[in-house]
Amino acid sequence: MHLTDFTVHVVEDEEAARQSLVFMLTMNGFAVKMHRSAVAFLAFAPHARSGVLVTDLRMPGMSGLQLLRELGDLKIKIPSIVITGHGDVRIAVEAMKAGALDFIEKPVESSMFIEAVEGAAKYLTVVNADAEDTVDIQTRLQTLSERERQVFSAVVEGLANKLIAYHLNISPRTVEVHRANMMVKMKAKSLPHLIRMALAVASTRSNFF
Repeated sequence: MHLTDFTVHVVEDEEAARQSLVFMLTMNGFAVKMHRSAVAFLAFAPHARSGVLVTDLRMPGMSGLQLLRELGDLKIKIPSIVITGHGDVRIAVEAMKAGALDFIEKPVESSMFIEAVEGAAKYLTVVNADAEDTVDIQTRLQTLSERERQVFSAVVEGLANKLIAYHLNISPRTVEVHRANMMVKMKAKSLPHLIRMALAVASTRSNFF
C-alpha cells in the first residue's frame, strides 16, 4: 500500500503537540487529517476509510482510552497507536486491551513513531499481519523461570521496576536482570510487542492477567 493510499488521523488536544506529530508524518510522506478532540474524531469515524488512528491518551473530556472503547462498541475497526506520557504505561496496557496496536511514550521520537505508523498500516491490507502463533508464545513462556514469569506478569500490567521489586521483595537491580532475560527469552522487540504477546495468550486463558 502506498503512503497516500490511507490517511493518518491525529487526535491531540494540544496545538503544539498536534502540529509536531503532523509535521513528522507529512515529512515522511503520509496523508494526515487533524482532529482536536476524541469527540470530534468519534463523530468523523464512521466516514473514515482506510486510515490509521494516532491518539493521545490524556485529553480533557473524552480520553484516548474512552475513544478506543467507543470505537469498539461501534464496531469501527481502525489500526490505532496511542501516545502516552511517562508513567502512564498501565493506561497504555488498558488501551492495548481496548484494541490499540502500539503505544509511544512522550517525548515522541520520530523514527520510532514513523515505524509504529508503518506497522499499523500493515493491518489495512493484511489481517493480523504481525500476529504470532499463540502456541509459539506459550512455548516461550515455558522457558521462563518462576521469577521471570512473575516479572513478565507485572510488566504487562504496567508496573514500574521499583514497584515490582517491592511486591516481589527483591532489589530493583534484580528486577532489571530478570526483565532483560525475560525479554530475550520471549523474543520481545519492545514493551508493546511483549504486551501484544500477553494479550494473544490471554485470549485463550481468561485468568492470565
